[in-house]
Amino acid sequence: MATKTIARPRTPVASAETAQQDPADLLENTLAQLEALLWVCHGEEIDWCSGDGPRQLNNLLWLAAEMARKAGELFQMSEKARRAAPETGG
Repeated sequence: MATKTIARPRTPVASAETAQQDPADLLENTLAQLEALLWVCHGEEIDWCSGDGPRQLNNLLWLAAEMARKAGELFQMSEKARRAAPETGG
């Protein structure tokens, strides 16, 4: 039986690039990340060095990097909004 191939970038995608990606590719990326997260949650006798282990670990690191990037973007947006908001003095 052939192994499953997931078409996704090797590194997290920048926001501008994400907007240009095909929705089916974005869905496939998200499903690969979710599968890795659920795979790790199962947790029994995971071999990170062989079988599906290295691929799932790569997907988990990809998920963490993407979440960190999104959190940084949200922080920048919130700081911009905070600075633009009028000061309410007491």
